[in-house]
This record gives sequence, C-alpha cells and structure tokens, in this order.
Amino acid sequence: MAIHELSEEQTRTWTRDQKDRWWLENVYCGDLPQLTWRSAITGFLLGGILSATNLYIGAKSGVTLGVGLTSVILAFALFKVLTRMRLGKDFTILENNAMQSIATAAGYMTSPLISSLTALMLMNGKIIPWWQLILWNVVICTLGVLVAFPMKRRFINDDQLPFPEGRACGVVLDTLHTNDGVGGLFKARVLLFAAGISGLWQFLVSAGWMKLIQFKILALDSLAGLKQPWCVHERLDEYYYSLAAKFDLWVPGIFGVEVRKLDLRVSCDFAMLGIGGLMGIRTSVGVLLGSLINFAVLAPLAYSQGWVEFEKVSRGEYINKWGLWWPIAAMVVSSMVGLLSKPQMFIGAFSTLLSFFKKKPVSSAGNGTGGDVLAHIELPLWVSYVGIPILAFFGAWMANAFFGASWWLVLASVPLVFLLSMIAANAMALTSWTPTGALSKITQFTMGAIDNTNAATNLSTAGMTGEVVGNAANLLSDIKPGYMLGAKPRQQAIGHIIGIVSGALASTPIFYLLFLPPDVNGNRSVDTLLKQFPMPGAVQWKGVAEFIQRGMGSLPQSVLWAMLVGGLVALVFEVLRVVTRGRFPLSGVTLGLGAVLPAESCLCIFVGALFFHVARLRSTKLGTRSHLLWAECVEPICAGLITGAALIGIGNAFALYLCEPPGSL
Repeated sequence: MAIHELSEEQTRTWTRDQKDRWWLENVYCGDLPQLTWRSAITGFLLGGILSATNLYIGAKSGVTLGVGLTSVILAFALFKVLTRMRLGKDFTILENNAMQSIATAAGYMTSPLISSLTALMLMNGKIIPWWQLILWNVVICTLGVLVAFPMKRRFINDDQLPFPEGRACGVVLDTLHTNDGVGGLFKARVLLFAAGISGLWQFLVSAGWMKLIQFKILALDSLAGLKQPWCVHERLDEYYYSLAAKFDLWVPGIFGVEVRKLDLRVSCDFAMLGIGGLMGIRTSVGVLLGSLINFAVLAPLAYSQGWVEFEKVSRGEYINKWGLWWPIAAMVVSSMVGLLSKPQMFIGAFSTLLSFFKKKPVSSAGNGTGGDVLAHIELPLWVSYVGIPILAFFGAWMANAFFGASWWLVLASVPLVFLLSMIAANAMALTSWTPTGALSKITQFTMGAIDNTNAATNLSTAGMTGEVVGNAANLLSDIKPGYMLGAKPRQQAIGHIIGIVSGALASTPIFYLLFLPPDVNGNRSVDTLLKQFPMPGAVQWKGVAEFIQRGMGSLPQSVLWAMLVGGLVALVFEVLRVVTRGRFPLSGVTLGLGAVLPAESCLCIFVGALFFHVARLRSTKLGTRSHLLWAECVEPICAGLITGAALIGIGNAFALYLCEPPGSL
C-alpha cells in the first residue's frame, strides 16, 4: 500500500478538522484486521522475551534498546513461514503494527529496574517486594499512556511532526508488506544466524550451562572426577595470566597497579559488540576515551598518589570512593546543556500547553459540520482527564507506602512531570531523541532541594518522571507509523497497555533471578545487585541521590576538583557540538558512560562499532550482496548478537539455580 501524506502547505494552512477528515477518507483502513488475538498474543510473547533481553543488556551497558524493528521483522517472518507451511495466514500490515506497539511497550518496562528502583534499593539497603515493583511500573507507565494521548492530537494529527524513528518503522512495515517479502525474510535469517553465533559463544563461556551439561546431565563429576566444569574464558587475557603465573611472565601495570585489577581486560562479549554496531563509531570513541581516562589514567593515579584511602585495589572500590563522581558531573552537565540548547522543544511544549485551552476550530472542510470526526476511533480524552489524577494520586500513595517517599511532594511533582513530558514528546517528534535522563534529573534536583533528607522522595519522583516521559514520548513515536498506515489509535493505546503488562510480568522475575539470587539459605541481599553486572544507570542515579543527601562538603577535595573539571569538559564539548551542529564527535554523556562501564565492555563496544563501520565503508556498491548484508542489515545483525547473548545469559542464571538451588550447600 502507498503511504499518503499531506504536503507542507496543507499541513500549514488546513485546520485539524480538515486534516482529520482527509486522513479518515484517504488513509484510514478500518476494515483491515489490527489488534487481533494473534497480534496481541504475538506481541505479548515477543515483548516479554525482548524486554528480558533489554533488562540483561541494560544492566551490562546502561543502554536500553528499541525493540520495534526487531519485533516487526521476527513477526513478519514467523507468519510467512506459518503461511508457507499452511498453518496460518500472513500478518496484515496493521496487525504487525499493533504487535509492534505491544512489543515496544514491553521493552520500555526495563528502564526503572536498572535505574531508579535499583538505586532506591541500594540507598535503603532493602529489597522491594516483587509485587510492588510490578504494581508501581504498571501504574506509572499507564500514566504515561494517558499523558500521551492529549498530545497525540496536536503533534501527530495537527502538526504532522516527523517522529523520524516512528516514520522509519512505518516505511519498513510498508516495504515488508507491499513487496514479496524476500528482503524481510533475508533480514530475519540474518538476525537468527547472528543470534545463533552469539548464543553459542555465550553458551560456551557460561559456567551455569557447562555445569548443567557436564555435571547434571553427563555426570562427569562422578565419572571423570571433575571438580570444576570446563568452559571457555570470556576474558581472553585469562589464558595469558594463567601462563604468567606458571612461568613467571611479565604482568602489565600502570604506576605499580596491575591493569587487570583496574578491569583493563580483553574479553569477547558479542552483546557488547552488537551494542557498538548500533551506537556507531562516533559514540563508541567517546565511550572508549572515557573508560581509558578513568581506568588507565585517573585510577592508578588515585591509588599511587593516595587521593583517598582504599581498602583494596579493585574497580569496585575505586568507583565507589573516587571514580564515580566526575562521570556523574559530566553526564548531568552534558544532558542539561544538550536540553537547553534546543529551545524549540520548550517552545513546542508551551504551545501545546496553550492549545489545550483554545477553542476547537469549526470545520471548514466537507459539509462544514463541527465535532470530532475521529471520536469513534481515538482514545476519548475524558479517559486521560479522569485517569491522570487518579493514577497520579495512586502513584503518590505507592511511593509513600512502598518506598517511604513524601506522598505530598510526589503528588506536587505531577504538574512538573506533565510539562517535562511535553518537552520529551517534542524532542522525540523532531529528533527521535528522548532526553529522559536530563528531564529526570530536573525532578530529582528539584525535589532534593525541597527535601534533601529523604532519598526515596527524589528517586521516586525522578523515576516517575523517567517512566512517564519515556512512555509518553515513545508511545507517540509508535503511533506515528500507525497514523501513516491507517490504524485505529484506540487499539494502539490498548496494545500499549498489553505491552506494559507483558514487560512487567517478564522482566520482574528475571530481575530477581539475575540480580538478587537467593543464597544457600534462600535469603536475598542488595549486596548482590552490583556483583555480576555493573548497573551503570543505577550507579548514576544512586550517586546523584547521595550527592543531594550528603552535600558537597562530605566529598574529598580531590573528588570535588575532578567533578569541576569533568563538568567543565562536558560543557565545552556540548558547546562545540552546538557550534558545529553536531559534527563534534565527543560528548560528556558518552565520556561519563564509558567511565562507569567496565573497561572491557567499552573495548568490545568500540571493536564492534569499528568492525561494522569498516564493513559498511567497504560495501557501498548498491545491489551487491555485501551492501545488502553490511549496509542494510546492520541493525538485524546487531539485534541478533544482542538477543542471542542475552537469552543464553539469562538461561545461564536458570542453569545455576538448577545446579545449586538455595539450601543445597
């Protein structure tokens, strides 16, 4: 089907009623199946799986990935195969779009689990019960859906804003379902092949899988007397260090500190390679540079010069006592400057706010009658007007009852959250960038200035901000392809709610399994949250909360100087990015992210970005198989690498649980 769109002049001169009537007559596909049982179930299942992989990747890298195109390609290929096997029929384009809305909503559900909620547990030293996590996430994310739909009429129906990421998804859907589908099937095969390679490697380096196979299934511990299962070392330098210990070889160090104790390791992590491919070479260079500054320069200096007392030489000790603060300063300053450098987002947000108080224009199209011609398919506005205050009050009550936050401060933050949501939606509409981190920090610092004694208040309000603005902005981006293809907005809203439930039900138990495994007595402890995964998002949120609570006077002087320098460098970088219109490659956010992540992960990210960058440069000739593979299929390949590693990594936690259940030792 061809995509019909208004011209720039029509967008500028027509009333919203005219635009709605034109869309209803020329684009709307009311009779085409959309939110069917199979699209709902497929989205629910795919969304649950992809949200679990997002949780795993977010905990390792601090990056949450959009799963929309991955779910679209997988669902398209699945039903193509079922059709050829005469076990079903093809997905319609709008069924696939509805499924994508569900799957992407599920993917968004992982953000609070690896940021605000984990930071809250670390600050309080208490584990939040699973049912409270699910209830909080579902309520706050649903609040984001209700906030989005009043803005949908303005941003999508009236202003016809681009939403580049959503538009790209609409074009992909149109291409898949109007051609013979060969390209879509090829991308699906590439994705699955990459997932297989990545999953196989992750299987070989996973102690849980190896123990399950070798000890529980093959019983090699009894037959061959093995005490430890054989597995490949993910850290490749481990082979050299074992030889060095045996033959007294040279062990590299900086200022007398062994590099391996600073986490300067060489590993092979296919998930991080895939993330690098998606990040691109410019971003990955900043990440690697930030990591080298923090771990190859500042860490050994901090140890050798005695800037602060360390109990032992390790990455965790260094991050907790010294190396966390300057990255936080760099990321906060960079995010704020980047946000303030785009005044059009604020102008758009305030114009949207003013439009809510204006009288609706009388139709000048068709028969000249007034009224909302899309009332039968749009989500009724009264649902938002009634639901927002109810859910906001319920959210404030939960923040108080579950986390110990000041309920009236949480409730008082709702108008600010609503305003920040409009800023985020406008940013997503224009750039496909949602400044969730910067906007969350606005709420966190605002509430912290009012009450700096209760970390739960600023963390819960900032967490609410992050989820509401993220869901609102991303939902609008998901609705854009539906609008392009003629879908029912009301059904997309319902699909988003289904995805919220799917993501919450899938990611929460996996969160406990991966990050809060029970000990031999069946007890769980917050001490395990950062044991296996760096959790850079949660570390940053916790650092800001501690800074608000403790104040600058509690930090060593060397840390304060490092924060000042980090903030100034980030400021200079952002100014250069504005002056060069984005051509300057470095950013305080990427430097800070690299400084928080393990150095070995940053190296893998850079290697992945470099590999795909070189492959793309060598495959510029259109129509060739290399161009199809390395220019058009980079995203499916990277998605496959990430998904395969994440699923096997999650399975490894299950395998460890089967081999060593609580109370077995």
